[in-house]
Amino acid sequence: MQDKESKRYEVDLYKPVKEYFTQQGYDVHGEVNECDVAAVKEQELVLIELKLSLSIDLLIQATKRQRLTNEVYVAIPKPKLNFRSKKWKDSCHLVRRLELGLILVSFIEDDARAEIVFHPASFDRKKSMQRSKKKRNAMLTEVEGRLGDYNVGGSRQTQIMTAYKENCIHIACCLLQLGPLSPKSLRKMGTGEKTLTILNKNYYGWFDRIRRGTYMISDAGKGELHAFSDLFSHYSEVVRETASAYLDVDDAGDNS
Repeated sequence: MQDKESKRYEVDLYKPVKEYFTQQGYDVHGEVNECDVAAVKEQELVLIELKLSLSIDLLIQATKRQRLTNEVYVAIPKPKLNFRSKKWKDSCHLVRRLELGLILVSFIEDDARAEIVFHPASFDRKKSMQRSKKKRNAMLTEVEGRLGDYNVGGSRQTQIMTAYKENCIHIACCLLQLGPLSPKSLRKMGTGEKTLTILNKNYYGWFDRIRRGTYMISDAGKGELHAFSDLFSHYSEVVRETASAYLDVDDAGDNS
């Protein structure tokens, strides 16, 4: 069981880190020209910075050591958190992004052991972007689907206006002004290819299906729609301009 009572200091990390690299055949020394740990083997220089937690100061120190060698590690006590958590994964990503290695030191009773989580390695930014291609495309689609900028960057615990919600507002405005319509007629008015999905999912509870293939705005939709005054005004005007040009004469029963 890990000792949770003992207060730890940076110097407590030195011995287990030294033992690890000594076992790998390195000549290890502490406090060499302002670096916490320096290890040398056959002219290969490894530098290790010790801290009690991952911090900006630690990463700054470590990246400065990269002026001297590519083999730079940061060493911290093994944290008491879920290693599958987003916070831990994000921290590891940052350390990898800086091309640093990561060492965790575990303290068990009177013993301590250092383990390498990952070694310093070049970060392939192009490969990283390729892996995130779907997220990038989703972000571009979201930006292109928004009419304007209705969110304040950095907002927390507030409703965010998304392209999906704007689409819902457009559909609701059509139904409010023109009464029950089919998905086909709504799409002709420019509500987009996701119209049927939005109506069926009815995420905000704004729509009611009154019969097969025909929808109307719900009381909840009528009540909430006016909260989005700018978009409500814009799409109301759009509906007035497009209704006469695109509506079918006989709209009933069209469920496409």
